[in-house]
Amino acid sequence: MEKRALWTSCYFVRFVTLILCAPESGNLPQCKETDYYFEYTECDSTGSRWRVAIPHRQGSCSGLPEPVRGTDCTFSCEAGEFLEMSSQQCTSCVAGSYSLGSGVRFDQWDSIPAGFSSLATYMDSGGSGDDSMTCNNSSWTAQGTHLESNRDDCTVALVYAVHLMKQGSVSFDYQYVDSNIFFEFFIQNDQCQEMDQTGSEKWIKLTTNGEWGTHTVNLKSGTNILYWRTTGMLLGGKPVKPVLLKNIQIEGVAYTSECFPCRPGTFSKTPGSSSCDLCPRNNYSGKGASSCTPCSKTQYSQEGWSQCKERPPCSEKDYFQIHMACDSDGKTQILYRWVEPQVCMENVTGSVTLPPSGEKEDCPPCNPGFYMHNSSTCLPCRQGTYSDGTTECQRCPGGTEPSLGYEYKWWNILPRNMKTSCFNVGNSKCDEMNGWEVAGDHIRSGVGGSDNDYLILNLRVPGFKLPTSVDDASATEFSRITFIFETNCSTECELYFMIDVNRKSTNVVESWVGTKLRQAYTHIMTKNASVSYTWAFQRTNKASDVRQYVNDIAKIYSITVTNAMDGSASGCHACAMMSQRDGSSCVPCPAGHFINKDTNQCQECPSNTFLSGHHIYGQEACQPCGPGSKSNKEHSLCFNDCTFMYMELNQTLTYDLSALSSVGSIMNGPSFTSKGTKYYHQFNISLCGAEGRKVAVCTDNVTDLSSKDLQNESADLNNFVQTFVCQSTIIPADGRGFRTSLSSQSISLADTFLGECISLMVFNIHCRSEVLGSVRLLIVFEGSHL
Repeated sequence: MEKRALWTSCYFVRFVTLILCAPESGNLPQCKETDYYFEYTECDSTGSRWRVAIPHRQGSCSGLPEPVRGTDCTFSCEAGEFLEMSSQQCTSCVAGSYSLGSGVRFDQWDSIPAGFSSLATYMDSGGSGDDSMTCNNSSWTAQGTHLESNRDDCTVALVYAVHLMKQGSVSFDYQYVDSNIFFEFFIQNDQCQEMDQTGSEKWIKLTTNGEWGTHTVNLKSGTNILYWRTTGMLLGGKPVKPVLLKNIQIEGVAYTSECFPCRPGTFSKTPGSSSCDLCPRNNYSGKGASSCTPCSKTQYSQEGWSQCKERPPCSEKDYFQIHMACDSDGKTQILYRWVEPQVCMENVTGSVTLPPSGEKEDCPPCNPGFYMHNSSTCLPCRQGTYSDGTTECQRCPGGTEPSLGYEYKWWNILPRNMKTSCFNVGNSKCDEMNGWEVAGDHIRSGVGGSDNDYLILNLRVPGFKLPTSVDDASATEFSRITFIFETNCSTECELYFMIDVNRKSTNVVESWVGTKLRQAYTHIMTKNASVSYTWAFQRTNKASDVRQYVNDIAKIYSITVTNAMDGSASGCHACAMMSQRDGSSCVPCPAGHFINKDTNQCQECPSNTFLSGHHIYGQEACQPCGPGSKSNKEHSLCFNDCTFMYMELNQTLTYDLSALSSVGSIMNGPSFTSKGTKYYHQFNISLCGAEGRKVAVCTDNVTDLSSKDLQNESADLNNFVQTFVCQSTIIPADGRGFRTSLSSQSISLADTFLGECISLMVFNIHCRSEVLGSVRLLIVFEGSHL
């Protein structure tokens, strides 16, 4: 094995010592093959080594085999083989075992494997020594199918040392969903010096909930000390979601002298296997199995189980209801089905039976933008027409055009651009199940296979199309999605709303924990791109074979997306006409123009007014700029040119704020977490100038807080906000043992410039006088996070 290979020089010295110091006794029996084992010495400068015999017990026998020249130091067997040391030949693994040839794999996590260590680090000095204030109890923990990182604000490293005889690699699967925990992977040599790595190799990318990512890094020959390090930031008091780790595979070890037995719940049926397969459902296996054993009829197992369990009597938690699609008579019906795969037993004492099917009832109407076809199918209205879902599609009147989008509020079947799935980090029980089920006037979370399943609903939008009269170049809002939902839970369930733009990465926009009353949520898209909206519901994050929270539920009543490129229309809106003649077509208005209600033609907004959103019908769409500000050329926003004038006591007072035209930064603190970790809040500020552009940027990633590095690394930033005033949480390098400072939790504090004034009463804002003090000039912004 690899560990033995690391210390073969010691064995060789011991072997020579045994020969020199062995007692001269003719009473010792001749050594048999079971009395010793073979190892290689360390490689010399020419890449050569010797094979030596090492006795299991000193002085137990005589006549050990003589040392012989070994294989080349870079020699290794193919996957599915091991090096048989007596013959120094590669031999196929027997059925029930596997090998990677020149690699090792760790895929069983009932405990942390030998060779791994979990090290917690004190981040700041000056602690009281009280264990409750330190990180003594923080560590990576084994969860059977994977490892789980700490959930607190300590820094904990999982460490493994490996010696490679040739260049190799390390790869691992991970789940990393919470940006409030930093996850890094780095490598040191035997001098504890960190190897050169790019930022993408060292800092691990976030994954979506329920998704496993794979990270691979090349390794140099020699000693490599591997570190998986997590650092939590509990600034709001809410625990972070841990990092999950599994399937660690290292390539490049010199050789393996034995095959690994298949772990319980897996098998390999053919000799020379490089991996083991999971036992299918209702089968099990022990360690080193070449086949799986079926469970009895009264027992069951999930995929990859090492034993069977007794089937329980069926209960109300084992079935669910579904709405049938409309039939040719326009009728629907509620049916009941057993949760698949069915685990429970029906005809035993204490079991329940499926409820009878419900009475047939009228189907709900079609969703807006659709019409009923053949009393059973809803089809989208053709281009240029609209419907409210209860009538035939009609053409839009002259001077108007269809308002494209999605408006889903009836759920008899899942819309064509939506899909649903079920995923679990630790098992595949629900892979074939629907994550959500339609239920007439709402869609709701499905039963799933376990209480900690992620029940996923996805809506795909290929892009957006603004109304004809809106200028794309000056648009600040391309679409908005609004959905009405509620959750009803007996434990800390969580509903996530996520977004993936241009198929790059999925990010959590908002989440809700526990029971939430019926409410609406809106998210605005500020650029034209393909987008995937995802809802994921999880009843609990704690795995259990027993269903406790199957009745916890999430419901979505309606989903509305405006300006969807492939959407249908529920109504029409006014558009600008080329002329006032009948039959004239809609034309786009130039930037900063509204549609005159009298002529239906484009007209420029008055000076110092701006257009908000894409509602440009009527002059009232042009909204006045705030005090001390003026509109830009496109009438898309208002800004201040860093000067402000007002009259007081027959005098004109002028403020020159040109020194504030560039981006400024200020940092407060330091502050400390409950465990003494030091952090700062940095504010980047752009108060005026730049013709109203938001030029203050805050980033979530590794930076040294210098603008030069910020520019160089901008392509690799995971997340950033660009606004007038933003805030980032900064962890200094000396506070966490990092080479660079870390920036996280970036938020916008000033999204919209309202104006400059000498009294907040102008904006109907009341503020205590002691807060303002002697302030004479106020620059007022509106922020979503204030």
